[in-house]
Amino acid sequence: MVTADRRLVLATRNAHKVVELREILAEALDAAGLELVGLDAFPDLEDVVESGVTFAENALLKARYAAASTGLPALADDSGLAVDVLGGAPGVFSARWSGPLAEVTGTDKDSANNALLLAQLADVPDEHRGAGFVCAAALVLPGETPGSTGAEVVREGTCRGVVGRAPRGENGFGYDPLLVRPDGRTLAEHTSAEKHAVSHRGEAFRALAADVAALLGG
Repeated sequence: MVTADRRLVLATRNAHKVVELREILAEALDAAGLELVGLDAFPDLEDVVESGVTFAENALLKARYAAASTGLPALADDSGLAVDVLGGAPGVFSARWSGPLAEVTGTDKDSANNALLLAQLADVPDEHRGAGFVCAAALVLPGETPGSTGAEVVREGTCRGVVGRAPRGENGFGYDPLLVRPDGRTLAEHTSAEKHAVSHRGEAFRALAADVAALLGG
C-alpha cells in the first residue's frame, strides 16, 4: 500500500541512525520523493520490546509495529557485534550487553558496553579476536485496513574485522570504535562516506534501497 503521505518511518529514536540512513538511502529517497523520519516524529508511540532471537526477527518486530501504528511504510534494523571467540555474542544483546553497568559506573551505555567487552577479551590474543557486525534491515508496508501490515522485505549485511585493544575514533557509535578493519582503522576512524561503503548497515540498506524504489517509487 502506497500512501499520500510521503514519509517513510525509521523505527528508531537513535538520531545517529536517522542521519546515517538518510545518507545511505539519499538517492532512493530522492527518486521516490520520500522523507525519512524517526520515531521522534510520533511521540505517542511506545518502544518495541526486541524479543526476537535473531536480528531479522527484531527488525521485523519494530518495522511491523511502526507501519501498523502510523499507517506509513516503515524501515527498521537490528544489528550487533558477533565475536567469534564468544560464540557470536553479544549478538542480538549488543545494545544491552553491559546491563545496568552504565548506571553503576556513571558512564553512557556505549562506553559501558565497550568496556565490558574489552574486559572479557583482555587475555584473548590478537589472532583470535575476529568479529563482525551483522545487520538485518526490514521494510514493512501498511496494510489496507488501519492497524494492519502488508508486504515486507528483509535484507542483511555484514562487516568483518577484529576487536581492538582500546576504542579509537570519533565518527561512529556503539562498537564502531572497537572493530578494526583490514586497513588498520576502526569503523569510527572512517569518514562517513567510507563507513557507509563498507559497513554492515550500509550493505543491508543499499540492498533494501531497490525494494524501497520498487514498492514505494510510485
